[in-house]
Amino acid sequence: MAIDDIPRTIWWEDGKVVLVDQSRLPLVGDLLVCNTYEGVCHAIRGMAVRGAPALGVAAALGVALWATTAGEEIDDVDAFLGELDRVADEIAGTRPTAVNLAWGATRMKRFARDNAGVSVPELRELIVAEALAIRAEDEERNRAIGANGAALLEGGSRVLTHCNAGSLATAYFGTALGVIFSAHEQGKIEGVWVDETRPLLQGARLTAWELKLAGVPFKLITDSTAASIMRAGLVDAVIVGADRIAGNGDVANKIGTYGLAVLCEEHGIPFYVAAPTSTVDLTLASGDDIVIEQRDEREVTGVTVSGVISPDSPSSTRAFDLLTDGGPYEVPIAKGHQMVIDRKGGAYRFDGWFRIAPPGVEVYNPAFDVTPAAYVSAIITECGVVRAPFGESLALNCQGSGAIHELG
Repeated sequence: MAIDDIPRTIWWEDGKVVLVDQSRLPLVGDLLVCNTYEGVCHAIRGMAVRGAPALGVAAALGVALWATTAGEEIDDVDAFLGELDRVADEIAGTRPTAVNLAWGATRMKRFARDNAGVSVPELRELIVAEALAIRAEDEERNRAIGANGAALLEGGSRVLTHCNAGSLATAYFGTALGVIFSAHEQGKIEGVWVDETRPLLQGARLTAWELKLAGVPFKLITDSTAASIMRAGLVDAVIVGADRIAGNGDVANKIGTYGLAVLCEEHGIPFYVAAPTSTVDLTLASGDDIVIEQRDEREVTGVTVSGVISPDSPSSTRAFDLLTDGGPYEVPIAKGHQMVIDRKGGAYRFDGWFRIAPPGVEVYNPAFDVTPAAYVSAIITECGVVRAPFGESLALNCQGSGAIHELG
């Protein structure tokens, strides 16, 4: 197990977009192959691909996929550009909070119009090349973030992280986990505290999986354990990612991040945010203007699980073959639970949702919260480490990065 074993998340292969299905990790390692941009949209909505930088790459590759499939039927440049704008806007609208999604789509729109002087076939090739460049740039930025953030940590650091801001949240390497990976390679990490991150458990499912692959020592904790270990003096720094950073330094990130920042303030622990400049939205004056996505109540009223069944006898194999002979088999479970069994190679995959709350309860399920800039010790970008006052320093940090937002 080593840093090089962490996964790549999304890529272009044989004219298709291929991505790791994160909704089924860590027990089922499926790849999704998207043949159309609509498939990319579905993957984004269903959280098969997630994490702000990865969503920016997904948007770019989704536009390229349209350009080489449905867009290949359009010969007129103006008509092509008009339809590309529509497709890019549709992709950008799949999720509202992570600004990188809109950034990736907008960059592709502008690139296409800046190169409108060529023929449509030539433009399609340029669009694919630009999408691949965005993917490559993401890895470069993440490695720079890792190096810049590692410099902030002392030897023997015990770091707490929330949600998943690792390689799975990017094209490769990660932001918050990129800092941890880089610091681990320098011998600075004693251990990592991994919040489970309710309700989708990205910490328990994804961050724990990545750290294990990378050989980084860690312990998984419930979200409510963080305060206790801080009080006990067992946390030296908190490092999280971000889905959008306003011009004043307010940070939108996975729900529960704000509480961690308040705890850090109380216990004198530095609270670091690691994110590329493409996550900084200088068009927003403060976090009050960030739209917070509301998610499905089923994420709170139940738990989703995926796994693989490996029959241990010929009779068991025959039983599962019989169940799945006509395709996926939906197990008849009472009380609103759901479970589907399907064939997967020589084994059988199951996907289930199991209710834990009483039927009919009301649910409030925001996917993100906003941490005021006053609680942020520093923002780590590929261009350097930014400290308060954030208004001026963020603008200076983003200059020349190619990632300043003008999304109007």
